[in-house]
Amino acid sequence: MYQKFIILYMLSLTTSLAKSQTIPSQSTDSTLIAFASDTQAPMFVETLWLKATHNRQATKKLFSEIGNRQPGSLFLLGDVVNLGYSNKQWKPMDVYLQNLRNKGITVDAILGNHEVMGRSNAGQKKFQQRFPDHVRTGYVEVRDSVAVILLNSNFKKLTKAEDEQQQEWYKNELAKLDADSSIQYIITTCHHSPFTNSKIVGCCKEVQQKFVPAFLQSKKSQLFLSGHCHGFEHYKISGKDFMVIGGGGGLHQPLNESAGCLPDLAKDYKPLFHYLTVQRKGNQLQVTSFHLKDDFSGFEKGLEVDIKKPVDSVLANVRILQTVHANAMVAEQN
Repeated sequence: MYQKFIILYMLSLTTSLAKSQTIPSQSTDSTLIAFASDTQAPMFVETLWLKATHNRQATKKLFSEIGNRQPGSLFLLGDVVNLGYSNKQWKPMDVYLQNLRNKGITVDAILGNHEVMGRSNAGQKKFQQRFPDHVRTGYVEVRDSVAVILLNSNFKKLTKAEDEQQQEWYKNELAKLDADSSIQYIITTCHHSPFTNSKIVGCCKEVQQKFVPAFLQSKKSQLFLSGHCHGFEHYKISGKDFMVIGGGGGLHQPLNESAGCLPDLAKDYKPLFHYLTVQRKGNQLQVTSFHLKDDFSGFEKGLEVDIKKPVDSVLANVRILQTVHANAMVAEQN
């Protein structure tokens, strides 16, 4: 009887460890935050008009590289897999996620359009099983006085009440974080990019309308990260930084380079596969993009941006927003 009890206890303990988010590790850097987006494998239909470049291999190398760099946290900004309901597509991703968590790296995520594609409810259920802290109407995580807000930009999959709830929560959370003396910076993330020159997906007007105004009004908000466009882009809007980081493994998308396009600060930095790290260094955020070398031999630092605390007034940001909308519309028309 006693022997049977011991066996049952050991089985229970094993199950509890399997369900845990992370196994604590002393080797990770809790102040280093990593971000990646669009790690999904290419779909066959996409390869009919976009070029494949050993994308699955690149994604595997990207997760391995992040594990070796050992940030305290990784945030995935949607399209983790190409079909959220597919067990087959989750199989390799589960290995990557578990490897990171075994090293003590916490991994959180937000929904992309591929997680809700096709059988949406099934896709969201499988996503939630892998990211149990996820809240589909927005949530926040704090790392080393940096608040990371994760929003759901799949507006068509939200009810009207959920859409309004998320917008209200976002505004209130920004106000709360702005008033919290322990928070120095706020980073907002969502899947769909408010500003992009992508010829495939374009700017998301709903993100511009529902998330960007509150972001610009928030005094501690300095960085807005998104994906959806498979590329790297960097825009300065009303004195604040917007980066598109969709380089996790999806097929690379062509960008509009005509005279009417949005002014991209990273026009000379267009890697195929990349991820981002953010770390607070005194009174600034150090943002670094690492990209996979052309020969796939490893990753190297490709771009570094230091974001200092704001000096421009909030009211000026709000006034300039109308010009931003106009420029984005012109870029889409071209």
